[in-house]
Amino acid sequence: MDQFIKVPSVLMRGGTSKGLIFKSVHLPSDPVLRDKLITRIYGSPDLRQIDGLGGGNPLSSKMAIVGPSTHPDADINYTFGQVSLEQNVIDYKPTCGNMATAVGLFAAEEGYVSLTDPVAVVRIFNTNTNKIIETEVHVKNGSIDYNGNFAIDGVPGTSSQIMVNFLDPGGAITGKLLPTGNVKDLITLDNGERFQVSVIDSANAVVFVSAEELGIKGPDFVEAFKSRRLLDTLELIRVEAGIRIGLIENNKEVTPSSHALPKIAVLAKAQNYHTATGRKICEDKVDIIGLYLAMGQLHQAFAVSGGITVATGSQIPGTIVEGLLKLNKRGMLTIGHPSGTMAVDVQVKEQGGLYQVTRAAVGRTARRLMDGVSYVPSYVNNEKHG
Repeated sequence: MDQFIKVPSVLMRGGTSKGLIFKSVHLPSDPVLRDKLITRIYGSPDLRQIDGLGGGNPLSSKMAIVGPSTHPDADINYTFGQVSLEQNVIDYKPTCGNMATAVGLFAAEEGYVSLTDPVAVVRIFNTNTNKIIETEVHVKNGSIDYNGNFAIDGVPGTSSQIMVNFLDPGGAITGKLLPTGNVKDLITLDNGERFQVSVIDSANAVVFVSAEELGIKGPDFVEAFKSRRLLDTLELIRVEAGIRIGLIENNKEVTPSSHALPKIAVLAKAQNYHTATGRKICEDKVDIIGLYLAMGQLHQAFAVSGGITVATGSQIPGTIVEGLLKLNKRGMLTIGHPSGTMAVDVQVKEQGGLYQVTRAAVGRTARRLMDGVSYVPSYVNNEKHG
């Protein structure tokens, strides 16, 4: 086995995402060599990731690096990475709330915090956004309490709830809660099509467009996203918005893999609709319906950071989000998505026409799936691939 590099790693599920967690001490300090090692572990570039531990899907091609905190108010550092399926790259610009859930549980299991009843609070410094995330891990008799009756749509079974709290998440990516300076903007594509969008940056930078304007109707919203034309149109909208807010350079070749930000989501008014499995969700169970894209594909559920952005927009008059609500919502907002529903609690305060997100929280679950070492052929150091 001396022909292999052995990298200690833990496979964990966090919310509706899954990925490997590495300790920074076990990875090369050179970022180029580090990323080469990780992409080889995942089996990228390859859409199936057949020769690696990636799942051939954006939701299972995520990873986290955990290390000692460099922030005085945090217990650990957390760096999120989206491993590309199509290219030999890792995108560190976005963040992931689902993987933050896994990182919080990992930190509690690995002894980064004391296990004190009834809750161990893990303060995480997210290096992607330079923001603090708190996770609350349930503790019973000095040990982690894994048993519970909390369930999230998109994950079978129940477990102990882990609350994920984003502190002051506004402007996490661009530095501005409303990156364009407007609650709504008009985007005109080269073919003359025009779309109203809202760009909101709260935990992540997301472009919102209404389903009605795109000609998408329920109850089978998921079916619409099998259309290549729709996906191409959404990508054109996303890129134009990204150029306007400085996340994408004009005239540069862009793909969902090479430029993950900004994200884009389609929103619809609350109504009866069907999930991807055909389950009926009734109108009175949701406040809004969200369809979120990840790396150019329809997200099988809804991203945590995306949910925070939706809930933030719901409290800012004039946004696409707020305009689709039947009633003004404060606090908890329930989003319908392709796997079911997700509830997000956001607190936004306004002063002099300026808005600040003071707190955003989502209930999630997480689980350690496997730990050990990942094997990497030693020749990756010479930039070869098997």
